[in-house]
Amino acid sequence: MEAINASIGFDRKLYPQDIAASKAHCAMLERQGIIAPDDGKAIREGLDTILREIDAGTFTFKTALEDIHMNVEARLKELIGEPAGRLHTARSRNDQVATDFRLWLRDAVDRIDAQLRALQTALIDQAEAGADLVMPGFTHLQAAQPVTLGHHLMAYVEMFGRDRGRFADARRRLNECPLGAAALAGTSFPIDREMTAKALGFDRPTANSMDSVADRDFALETLAAASISAMHLSRLGEELVLWCNDGFAFVELSDAFTTGSSIMPQKKNPDGAELVRAKAGRIVGALVTLLTVMKGLPMTYGKDMQEDKEPVFDAAATLELSLACMVGMIADMRPNAENLRAATQKGFLTATDLADWLVRVAGMPFREAHHVTGALVKKAEDRRVDLAELSLDEMQSVDSRIDASVYDVLTVESAVASRTSYGGTAPANVRAAAQAARERFL
Repeated sequence: MEAINASIGFDRKLYPQDIAASKAHCAMLERQGIIAPDDGKAIREGLDTILREIDAGTFTFKTALEDIHMNVEARLKELIGEPAGRLHTARSRNDQVATDFRLWLRDAVDRIDAQLRALQTALIDQAEAGADLVMPGFTHLQAAQPVTLGHHLMAYVEMFGRDRGRFADARRRLNECPLGAAALAGTSFPIDREMTAKALGFDRPTANSMDSVADRDFALETLAAASISAMHLSRLGEELVLWCNDGFAFVELSDAFTTGSSIMPQKKNPDGAELVRAKAGRIVGALVTLLTVMKGLPMTYGKDMQEDKEPVFDAAATLELSLACMVGMIADMRPNAENLRAATQKGFLTATDLADWLVRVAGMPFREAHHVTGALVKKAEDRRVDLAELSLDEMQSVDSRIDASVYDVLTVESAVASRTSYGGTAPANVRAAAQAARERFL
């Protein structure tokens, strides 16, 4: 029972939040005349001593005391004696842990947001540098249309921007203070919950005492945001794995962000990207774990809810590590302009531009232009040449309305430059989008 019941092995991480919440609660009890000023002063000084001891590594955590709350309270009694017992007036471990957990998550969300911002900065920097670098854009992992590297990277800036929005939404909702809800029904003492909420930086107290102690939506929302962000990181990690592969060779990472093989001296493996890709599973698993813990619980608190913290702690640490690694890799990444350009010469990437030209200049309905373009692609395939290498006579043998101006749209540079619609890949668009992103996100 001691082994399964104790949480001090992991909830000791909450000690700064637990002590801060206890000090706020103590100050409120004193101001409301619920405890004497001398007792309040002794409690606060004792809590400060405990904080220094834990920070210094001299505090002895005891499994028999179950959790961080009882470990702190027991030490407080050793330090100041009988007044320590007054601190728990008008509160319970139920509202205490809910408060501590929200405080901890709020700090974690703030750290993650700063890291996501740093990743956006690295991506925008690389996007501006690669605004003119043409490369294949893919659908179904098949070459589809030419784009620029900058445009490709800016897609991830948007993705991580949405992640930041989700974390910000979660933070707004979690920033309510459960302290004072007590075990589940509130308290008969004349407490001031507005005071404690304000002292701890919350926007307001939670509105219902039962929901205050039963709720873990704030943790679930944060894990949901973390899971989506981890999925985005995994996708970007997969791009780096592909781009570093010799079959693509689109970018190179330095030795600082690659590893070698134990037997193959030539290997330069993008292990960081692979691990970021894999760690998404741990974060998604944490979300599933907590959803499963909570799904069958009646009101209000059950000891099942002790299982909330380990997956959240692990998911936050895993996401922060993954973000740190990805920021480093993106900043370190060196594009290979020659290989990026060479890859656009496969797959008839300007076929859509040819069809658009047939609509715009030859006046064809798009479906007819699509059919004519398909016939020209087949002719180029048979000759093993690119569309731009077909002669005008060969093109006119398919449709007589084609004239020499068609060649103006058959280079990848012209194709990319023509995509000037809002959100398109034209280099000028990429530069404007990068500047706009700096204003929106940074």
